[in-house]
Amino acid sequence: MEEKTHPTLLDDLGYKAIVDLLPCYLSVQDRSFNILLANQTFRNDFGDAIGKKCHEVYKKSAARCSLCPVSETFQDKKVHVSEEVVHVAGGESVQLLVYSSPILDPMGNVIAALELSTNISKVKEVQKELSFLGQSMAGLSHDIKNILEGLQGGAYVVDEALKDQDQELMKKGWSVVKKNIHEISGLVQNILYSTKKRKPAYEAIALEKMLMESVAFFYEKARSIECKLRANANPRLPVVQMDPGAMRRMLINLLSNALEACNRDKGKDSHAIAVKADFYDRRHFMIEVEDDGIGMDEATCEKIFTQFFSTKGTDGTGLGLMVVHEIVKQHGGRIEVLSAPGKGSIFRIILPFSSQNSG
Repeated sequence: MEEKTHPTLLDDLGYKAIVDLLPCYLSVQDRSFNILLANQTFRNDFGDAIGKKCHEVYKKSAARCSLCPVSETFQDKKVHVSEEVVHVAGGESVQLLVYSSPILDPMGNVIAALELSTNISKVKEVQKELSFLGQSMAGLSHDIKNILEGLQGGAYVVDEALKDQDQELMKKGWSVVKKNIHEISGLVQNILYSTKKRKPAYEAIALEKMLMESVAFFYEKARSIECKLRANANPRLPVVQMDPGAMRRMLINLLSNALEACNRDKGKDSHAIAVKADFYDRRHFMIEVEDDGIGMDEATCEKIFTQFFSTKGTDGTGLGLMVVHEIVKQHGGRIEVLSAPGKGSIFRIILPFSSQNSG
């Protein structure tokens, strides 16, 4: 038996109720961009906007948008599409896909415009993550290739040393292998931190011990490039609640960058890197990593925490400092960078003693 729609369903529900149930923003605007009608979804997020101009409601601005699909619809009687960032009730910014369509009178004149907007913020987040993944694969393939070639080269030297029972050659080959194991380990850790959202796992940390362990990790590498490493922590600093894995990754990335900056500075015979922890104010402490390496200009300092930006050109992934920035943000802190070309750099991490409660 053929199923039939109840003849009074639409009459009982009413077109206004149907419009109000639409899971998108619907409004009707006149030539002055005054909102004449809005559905319930629109009112839920933007309040009672009847009689107000769309740009006042959407953008909290007295000026009309420079690229306005409604304006274009009034001009050519066609449907226009745009993407807009607007502010919903509470101040949150969302991204909309906006369609504007003409409403015509019997003479064919545009008397109003129907605007239909869909929140695509989550779609944009997924697009960004997919884009990041694609960039990661493309940008990191070169580095992974170089590291694997280094491992193969070191393994070959070790094999030859084993055949000849040559201890000195064995040490050289094993040194190459260890270096590349360290490189690929750091690369993988940075990829994990940059691609996966995580909440800090807080534990009690003694800052002096952590600083000493981090410096010791780079002792051999620093000695090989004539660089002195030293660490110092104010003994009056209390034990702090931090994510130990994240803090170690942060320090390793900062120290690795500092050593690279010193290694690239050929104008000095030797270099020094100092790591210290101290009070910043009553509610915050700071960790500083200072080097006397190649340094950076102001323009570079402004870009170093963005995705895939590297001062090393094709020799860097740009992930290290981006991961540092993410870790500091997760702990409710901030980063200050002081640097000048040829003078070196200071990375100052300022964190609250009560990081666990700051997020």
